Amino acid sequence: MSQPTTPSQSVIPAWVDSSLLQGMLRGIERESLRMQSNGFLSQELHPKALGSALTHPKITTDYSEALMEFITSPQPTIGDALHELTDIHAVVHRHLENGEKLWPLSMPCMLDDNEERIRLAQYGTSNIGRFKTLYRRGLGIRYGRRMQTISGVHYNLSFPDSLFSALQAHETDEKLKALSLQDYRSHRYFGLIRNFIRLTPLVMFLVGASPSVCRCFLTGHEHHLLPLIKGSYYLPYATALRMGRLGYQNSAQKSLGIHYNNLTGYLDGLQKAVHSPYPPFSRLGLNDASGEPLQINDHVLQIENEYYSLVRPKQVPQAGETPSQALKNRGVGYVELRAVDVNPYSAIGVNETTAGFLEALALYCLLSDSPELLCPEQDLIEKNQTEVVNRGRAPNATITDLNGSYHIEDWARQHISKMQDCARLLDQTYATDLYSSALAVMQERIDEVDETLSAHVIDDTLKHGGTWSFGSHMAQLHAETYEKHEISAETLQYFEQLAVQSLQQQEQLEQDNQISFDQYLEQYR
Repeated sequence: MSQPTTPSQSVIPAWVDSSLLQGMLRGIERESLRMQSNGFLSQELHPKALGSALTHPKITTDYSEALMEFITSPQPTIGDALHELTDIHAVVHRHLENGEKLWPLSMPCMLDDNEERIRLAQYGTSNIGRFKTLYRRGLGIRYGRRMQTISGVHYNLSFPDSLFSALQAHETDEKLKALSLQDYRSHRYFGLIRNFIRLTPLVMFLVGASPSVCRCFLTGHEHHLLPLIKGSYYLPYATALRMGRLGYQNSAQKSLGIHYNNLTGYLDGLQKAVHSPYPPFSRLGLNDASGEPLQINDHVLQIENEYYSLVRPKQVPQAGETPSQALKNRGVGYVELRAVDVNPYSAIGVNETTAGFLEALALYCLLSDSPELLCPEQDLIEKNQTEVVNRGRAPNATITDLNGSYHIEDWARQHISKMQDCARLLDQTYATDLYSSALAVMQERIDEVDETLSAHVIDDTLKHGGTWSFGSHMAQLHAETYEKHEISAETLQYFEQLAVQSLQQQEQLEQDNQISFDQYLEQYR
């Protein structure tokens, strides 16, 4: 077994100082199911007191009506982002009805055998609202509705233009020097994305928290899991089953050839996918027997967002823009890191340790060399991901790259060691020790794999007598945290205003329908 080589020089150029990182922004999206007091998935509509899921900027729903999504604004510090996320949770908790709670795990709680009991998210009668529900109906027939109850955390991060300007000024390649700042920034963000993909096994190993699932999730699935305890299945060394075969996978997407070597290629691949019919989806039919639409179209992707990836280049769309058009017009504005399980031990699904680790990792990915990601390496990365998802904590788990195979601990240690300088620079930027402390925790998890989140989840599932019991216990603890959390009068008023405004905006959209839904849909078929 080879030892990973550790180059002596730091990934941080000597001329980079903390002032260049001033102006970083991060935002967090966290998903969580509403569960009834008996543990089953909520059948209730989205609470009206929280406003409209269609138009509310902070509190919405994802795939199913019961899957809530909480979205922070871009914030100047990790503390600010986590505080806003806590406020949102506390506000939501106040408005949950009939003893409902937020389910604290990535993998869902008690699901009915009948998939139709997983209600599609409802967004009202406007064309855009009906379109969003139809998209979800399409996902249901393509991949099954159970897939639509999985929760995750998305971490959005942007670096300031001052950093990109300085990096570009120090480039020796004349072609890179000649790019506009917008194009250069996109070039560097794509380098970050490729490196993050290479290092997703590290994320799954260190912050994966879905090593087991409730039996109800496996209904109708072939699986390779073993019984853990009453009603729960697992793999002994698993880390993040959500990220593997049991999670949201789209085999049709495999053949797309969407790559992250440059923005143009990425956008071309996406466009091809949203315009290419796919015979298995064609066979499902566009409409049911009564003429009601079943899916938006029969293409590989109904819309761009259906493309599932562990990290996404993003740009804030302006009115009327698709995500792709926003990227094409203004380049990459930030990255969305999506390979993160919900942390069941945190009341808001993520804590400062994970956030600090992800930001140090993102800076490391941005500043490290990032050659093009070609098929042979992509195949190795997928094998590594499968290995870590299913057996990342096994004593003989290995990671293979183009240079050789390594014990996972050696490989992880090497990268954490090389990230230390990035953590120190971020600590200097924010006058904190948060980032170095986060890496110290990750180092402890590598040295003692029983300290990983996935190992703790298995222990606690056994201790509480099953997934449902453990999840319910944590949901109760978190509910108490939300109740204790002090929300200022201004914040409460702000959320009340948002709720009212969002309902008004939805109503306006419903009145503005200029064309029938069939005509609206025709544009996408």
